[in-house]
Amino acid sequence: MTAREPLVLYDSTDSVATITLNRPRQHNALNPDICGELAAAWRRFNDSDDRVAILTGAGKSFCAGADLNEVPDLWRCVPGVEIKVAKPIVAAVHGWCVGAGVVLVQMCDLCVAAEGGRFSYPEAIVGLTGGLVASIAARMPHKVAMELILTGDEMSVERGYEVGFVNKVVADADLMDAARGYATRLAGHAPMVLETLKEFVGQTLPKGPTEQAGIARGWTERITESRDFAEGRTAFQEKRTPRFEGR
Repeated sequence: MTAREPLVLYDSTDSVATITLNRPRQHNALNPDICGELAAAWRRFNDSDDRVAILTGAGKSFCAGADLNEVPDLWRCVPGVEIKVAKPIVAAVHGWCVGAGVVLVQMCDLCVAAEGGRFSYPEAIVGLTGGLVASIAARMPHKVAMELILTGDEMSVERGYEVGFVNKVVADADLMDAARGYATRLAGHAPMVLETLKEFVGQTLPKGPTEQAGIARGWTERITESRDFAEGRTAFQEKRTPRFEGR
């Protein structure tokens, strides 16, 4: 039996991690499997010596959003919600960036986009929302954000640049070079300063209810899945003093 190709690729070069959504036939639509691998990629990035990550998609699109046939718990793979990512992330967007893909981009620190790309947030049209998109109103003008998420109309990456959601628009052939240009520069900067500034900005930006709930659930699940919880329960049953390890 041939092992399937990973749904998320991770490449490390010169202190820059390139994390690639790798479900190109489905335009990188997010189902539980790819979300699980993306979450693992963020944890790998956190534990690595890589200083900056580039997030992109294989094939013709960045991400087609949630797979409506297998809707995932998106909050589990969005950086900054269940998994805190202190190091900078650069989004490299091409083709379509839809729904959950927009959420991923909004949680990145910088965004480079290829000419002709499109953002779309059609949840009001398909009748489904998780609400994580709410904080996009802190990342572009309020009325523009509401037009994107309420109407479901597409927004060009050029318009995204005009309203401050995109840092740079380049030719498709230049996309990854432009993203690596940002990433390489940041990788040469002081890591503690970058982490501190990202943390302070994260505390400044408003968080939507779903985002806040995901952060809280992430913390509580760390406890219920910990050795200390298992030890505390066993000690209670055995009527002895627990021996906690802090993990």
